[in-house]
Amino acid sequence: MSAASPRDPWLVVIDPQRIFADPSSDWAAPGFETAFAHIAEAAAALGPERTLVTRWLPTADRSTSWGDYFAAWPFADVGAEDPLYTLIDEAHGLSARPTIDEPTFGKWGTQLAGIVGRGAELLVAGVSTDCCVITTVLAAADAGAHVTVLTDACAASSPENGAAALHTMGLFPPQVRLARTAEVLGQIREEAS
Repeated sequence: MSAASPRDPWLVVIDPQRIFADPSSDWAAPGFETAFAHIAEAAAALGPERTLVTRWLPTADRSTSWGDYFAAWPFADVGAEDPLYTLIDEAHGLSARPTIDEPTFGKWGTQLAGIVGRGAELLVAGVSTDCCVITTVLAAADAGAHVTVLTDACAASSPENGAAALHTMGLFPPQVRLARTAEVLGQIREEAS
């Protein structure tokens, strides 16, 4: 891509962490490997200056409902420095910026909004479609962002849950659009030429 304009899209890669990628994890997202191939393709097209990577960290206040959550998932109730929460090797270098770390499912917040700005064009990919992706997408749309979910660059807890999440996000046009990676990258190339 040439020099970025305020309307150029940002790729937001949600939580490409070992806890979601490792098949032995209780939170492994089937299809992660295939989804990540599309993520890598989109990140290469947009470049590290327009790609942001998030991480979910287990740092929420246990005196809130998060305490019940971690009681239900004790394997995940470890320190944020635990290897479970590191990025997969292939995710290092996708972004020129540090990771956006949040203790919440949704990653739309002051950190992400502060980087992309008001009314940003976002391409969202990552895991899990039915948890951190959907909560990020709907909050960003509520805040006025234009969101395209790269459907083949997302992995869910199960195919059924992924389909349900995509269906739900698809109920919010024109703020939320669902599209495959090749289609979106083709449109970006056309607009750049």
